[in-house]
Amino acid sequence: MFSACTTQQKIAKTSSRLLIKDSSLRESHIGIYIQDPEGFKKQYSHQSNKLFTPASNMKIISCFAAMKYLPTLLPAAITTDLDTAVLITPTGDPSFLHPDFQTHPLFEKLKSIHKPIYFTDKHWNSNALGLGWSWDDYNDHYMAERSAFPIYGNLITWYQEKTKKENPTYAGDTIDLFVYSIPEVTWPVNFGKSSANFHVKREMHSNAFTLYEGNQASASRAVPFITNGIETAIALLKDSLHKDILLAEENTLLNAKGRKTETIYSQPTDSLLKKMMYRSDNFYADQSLEMISQLTLQKMDESAIINEILSKDLSDISPSSRWVDGSGLSRYNQFNPEDMVLVLNKLKSEFSWERITTIFPVVGERTNTHLSQEPFIYAKSGSMRGVYCLSGYVFTKKKKWMTFSIMINNHASSASVLRGKVVEFLKAL
Repeated sequence: MFSACTTQQKIAKTSSRLLIKDSSLRESHIGIYIQDPEGFKKQYSHQSNKLFTPASNMKIISCFAAMKYLPTLLPAAITTDLDTAVLITPTGDPSFLHPDFQTHPLFEKLKSIHKPIYFTDKHWNSNALGLGWSWDDYNDHYMAERSAFPIYGNLITWYQEKTKKENPTYAGDTIDLFVYSIPEVTWPVNFGKSSANFHVKREMHSNAFTLYEGNQASASRAVPFITNGIETAIALLKDSLHKDILLAEENTLLNAKGRKTETIYSQPTDSLLKKMMYRSDNFYADQSLEMISQLTLQKMDESAIINEILSKDLSDISPSSRWVDGSGLSRYNQFNPEDMVLVLNKLKSEFSWERITTIFPVVGERTNTHLSQEPFIYAKSGSMRGVYCLSGYVFTKKKKWMTFSIMINNHASSASVLRGKVVEFLKAL
């Protein structure tokens, strides 16, 4: 008991000095919870049962669900042979034709089909944009629309390339400007006034783009497109496959009932989860929930699968906590540090440490006795304006991996500054 009290007092003094009483954080709300998973012994807490906006810390929960429910390979689509045609039922796989991945088994399968191809999105029950997302971020790459059949990450990537002409016809004619997109589109494109940096603006309610030339010799910008269910994806796929693809009508779906199906798989699940956690990919996180929903509920319904996971796997979290989306983009999400630690402990008890440390980002490294760097913090951050959170695992001087969650809301500092303060506090453990 004396030892435990001494440890808690030391941590309390350190947290007070580095975080709670820091001049830049005095007006902020701070919650901290540190636990030894062995026997679930609390090592330190400060406002740990208070609710906070977790931002991308929600991806820890989405990652837990994906590791638990998704198979080793991502299900890309379900195919049904209708004798004279093939019906494709997409499963929400975000990796299809995504530049992150080199191979696309579903695309190869579609190329090999010599019958009419029909797609259906009858299982789609979610909205393209999530509850509590900032509407004016619609043009930013991190807020791609969700859909039953994502393609190219539901983004159009625009490129600007400038080259000097070898034989200019007149003195000022020295630069060639090339602007193109991947995938290539036939949508309306206009050019606005040039500026310092190349950027692209999409109309809010249509796939019409205005391009602004920048000073860079080479630049790119990814912009979400409007999915229109799966209609936009079908149009883009037609261009890529050079064959007709149709939206299935009711009689086609009736004809498919009772027929044998085949599931086409795509990427290793953990390769997607690692990218999701390392670069905090919102699209991968939200689509992971949709895939889980399709697998377990035979429909893609974000609210339904969240309720299902909460009732079955996370029934012991605080009833006051609120889980709204997979990515953490929503300001409606509310969690406390104790619940975040609870989920992290479930991860550690249900999956191998090797798998966890492959997927979770390395946040801190230190020099060992052999003068090489080794990780001592595996954690996921979460940040948006006024919010910085970091939750994960820290290796202490007592040779234990402690579980921790630090949540800071309503701050006026920068995420990079707060990250430094939090890591300094964790080093002191």
